[in-house]
Order: sequence, then C-alpha cells, then structure tokens
Amino acid sequence: MADAIHIACPHCDAVNRVPAARLSEGGNCGRCKKPLFAGVPIELDAERFAVHSGRSEIPLVVDFWAAWCGPCKMMAPAFHTVAGRVEPHARLAKVDTEAHPGLAGRFGIRSIPTLILFRNGQEIARQSGAMDAGTLERWIRAQL
Repeated sequence: MADAIHIACPHCDAVNRVPAARLSEGGNCGRCKKPLFAGVPIELDAERFAVHSGRSEIPLVVDFWAAWCGPCKMMAPAFHTVAGRVEPHARLAKVDTEAHPGLAGRFGIRSIPTLILFRNGQEIARQSGAMDAGTLERWIRAQL
C-alpha cells in the first residue's frame, strides 16, 4: 500500500490506512466500522486535535468559535453544509474557544470565528470573520 494515506476516524479517532486512489469511495473505520467521512464537522478538544491535525493526512479546516458569538452562530449552518461538499479532500472541525482556551491560545486566536487550515500539523492558511457557504467553500478549495 505505497499509495495509502492515513485518515483519522471522525467517530473513534483511530487512524486508518486508505488507498489514495480509493479515497473518494469513502470506506469504514477498521476499529468502529463507522464511515470515515460523515459529511459533518467534528468537535475537537486538545487530544482529538492532535490526532486529526498531526496523524491524519487530509487537510483539516478548524473553526475556532464560541457559543456567545453572533457571527459564529450565523456561519455554523454554512460550515456544516460545506463539510459535506469538501470531504474527502478536507475534514472540517470545530473548536469551542471557551471550552478549550489552551488551543485558542496556542494558535493566537484574537477574534472569532477564525478558520485555520492545517496540513500535516502545520498551519497553511488563516481567515477571520464569518463567511457564507459559497465563499467558505471557495476559500477552502483555493488552499487545497
């Protein structure tokens, strides 16, 4: 499986090897047997962030948000919609900055919502402010 890539399961966080040529076919997790691509954003804490950003080889787009943030609430449906459109080429995730201030501090989050695209654990791109689904999808695809 020289052309296999590692994908973290959105349900149990197990890292699965998937043939790159078959990525668009989806597949199920070897541990929990659930789909590797659910088409919805996943919630991350520090531990899950480490797995999905550092061990999974597909780009990870993280929405740093808070429940009290009006623009965050406004963008949430668009973020959810776009998750189904960009998988399996990218995974969308959310980090609640109130529940996980350590992650917000680590990445210097000064305003929310802030989106950061990670590839192999490294920040590739950052965008602050709410976006509609079309703008969000174009931004993500432009970074890929």
